[in-house]
Amino acid sequence: MSETYDVVLLVEQPLSRQDAGQVRGLHTDVADPLRYHVLLPVEDAAARVESALGSIAASEVLATPALVMDNENLEAMQRELLDQARDDVSDCIDRLSAVGCDVVGEVVTADPIDALISKVSEVGAAEVIVLTRSHVVAEFFHLDWTSRARRKLGVPVLHLLEHENFDEQAGGGEGVSGF
Repeated sequence: MSETYDVVLLVEQPLSRQDAGQVRGLHTDVADPLRYHVLLPVEDAAARVESALGSIAASEVLATPALVMDNENLEAMQRELLDQARDDVSDCIDRLSAVGCDVVGEVVTADPIDALISKVSEVGAAEVIVLTRSHVVAEFFHLDWTSRARRKLGVPVLHLLEHENFDEQAGGGEGVSGF
């Protein structure tokens, strides 16, 4: 009996059909049964509000109405974001299943890298794929998820950019963003 080849995917947003196909295409030569574990972090409602307030404060519009966010409204927003994240994980599972993958997924409420490390350890993952939008500043200073994961994990970590095929990504299709 062969062991399962586990791959953990840390995704920033739902996978497109193209993303799912490319992820599956990376493992066509894996002989062991293959299982993907999708982790999708929930956006933090407090951070979203803070960002909006910062944008308002930075604007030159003096007549902007005050944005009031009490605990009840903040909790409602957090529930809405959690529901959206659950739907997004379900979409990821559906898209990967559609291209023939054995896949499970979960919403992450903790620090994404801590959750990634925990999942890699839990399933004995053979590799990790981090799928994000391009974050040039974070990548430059090595504060992005991929750089943080590489410092903490002992398995290969591949960084792919969402919604770009391998040829469109820097590094000659290796999924490594460049400058």
